[in-house]
Amino acid sequence: MLASAFFMFALGLATTFSPAELLASTGTAPHPVSTLLVQSAGGLYLGFAIINWMAKDNLIGGIYSRPVAMANFLHFFAVAMALLRAVRARQRSTTILPLAACYAVFAIWFGLVVFTNPLRNQPITTE
Repeated sequence: MLASAFFMFALGLATTFSPAELLASTGTAPHPVSTLLVQSAGGLYLGFAIINWMAKDNLIGGIYSRPVAMANFLHFFAVAMALLRAVRARQRSTTILPLAACYAVFAIWFGLVVFTNPLRNQPITTE
């Protein structure tokens, strides 16, 4: 949760405060509508970051904090698929492949959290 909170916070800051520069770095001309969409995505990233930060001390998975885990899984999986599709289409941006790898790792990680039992791996203690 902490790693995803920092990752989303970094993306949120970048997309909120420098959308035109990010668009230009991908070869896209900054247009008012695309800049607004990138800034809006930045707000979403910052919102996800604060949710993950606030949930970092909770047991995540199983029935515990399931909405947080499912939302993270869906986000990371959907974006990973879109980025991997762009990689497959041989888009030439140098940032797409590393970003796709990060998203794929987080998608797998949250997939394991959502679809496995968090208590199964803990030792049973008797008192």
